[in-house]
Amino acid sequence: MHIALDAMGGDHGPEVLIAGALLAANQADVEVSLVGDKALLQSFVDKAAPDSRTASKIHIVHSSQVVEMKDNPVDAIRKKKDSSVMVAFDLVGQGVADAVVSAGNSGATLAAAVRKLGRIKGVSRPGIASLFPTLKKPVVLMDIGANVECRPQHLVQFAIMASAFSRIHDTENPRVGILTIGEESGKGNALVKETYDLLNNTSLNFIGNVEGRDVYKGDVDVIVCDGFVGNICLKISEGLVEATMRMLRDEIAKSTLAKIGYLLAKPAFRAFKKRVDYSEYGGAPLLGVDGVGIVCHGKSNAVTIKNAIFEAAKMVKNNVNQEILSGITAEATVSQSEV
Repeated sequence: MHIALDAMGGDHGPEVLIAGALLAANQADVEVSLVGDKALLQSFVDKAAPDSRTASKIHIVHSSQVVEMKDNPVDAIRKKKDSSVMVAFDLVGQGVADAVVSAGNSGATLAAAVRKLGRIKGVSRPGIASLFPTLKKPVVLMDIGANVECRPQHLVQFAIMASAFSRIHDTENPRVGILTIGEESGKGNALVKETYDLLNNTSLNFIGNVEGRDVYKGDVDVIVCDGFVGNICLKISEGLVEATMRMLRDEIAKSTLAKIGYLLAKPAFRAFKKRVDYSEYGGAPLLGVDGVGIVCHGKSNAVTIKNAIFEAAKMVKNNVNQEILSGITAEATVSQSEV
């Protein structure tokens, strides 16, 4: 398996991304092409001094431009054709690499993927999904920011695509819900109500509405919403985890007894942190693009990048795009037969 890594994206610079690539190459049968400023990347690779076996699995592909976080995604891919993210997707288009991982500008990453690879046949709008921790097993939420304004048919396709992704995570018949303000079928805005009716007439395992408080219960495997709602849900969740950890540290520091209790419960706290830490989930898959891409958090560490590379390889190995194509084609056939 060969993964192209946008080594110029992310908030912490190439060194952290390269460390993640080296971890992946050392732990699994995967090769990684680092895309970016060749001289800079080579200096970091040399500094890391991996063993010869790992070094042989790391390649460097030069690009002369970088898409910044502040850049407008559409303008960036039009004006920066030799940017690291564009060159990374070029490698997939040329058959050199199997997938792309980037911790850079998420909008530009999706736009580059669509520009270089196109969309899966029948997909109206590709989107970004994310795995959320729950009391049971992780739930897939889609879309988390790529499509702020959506029509009902877009959310139906999100459900199909997210279900395909859920299946590669050992969920045989994913339960699908739509995120809204009440569990009753009549609750929500026009988009939610129309989507509810459409989902109810698909072959998907649609269970109805899901309220915000139910996201983390684990009673549903896939939750769909427009990108505006999904992104707010994502950012609130990230902020809540950070705030919870900080509040726990503050309370523990207030008394000796609390400190002793923390030492006794340290394994439980460590397990909790791992369970809610986004770095354990690698990144967010681009679904609907005719190829495989993973978008990572800008603050991703080496472990996040490693896990994202593994997730990308898993998507390729399990042929998730064929699953999506089959689902989109099947539902389109059903819709046409009902007309």
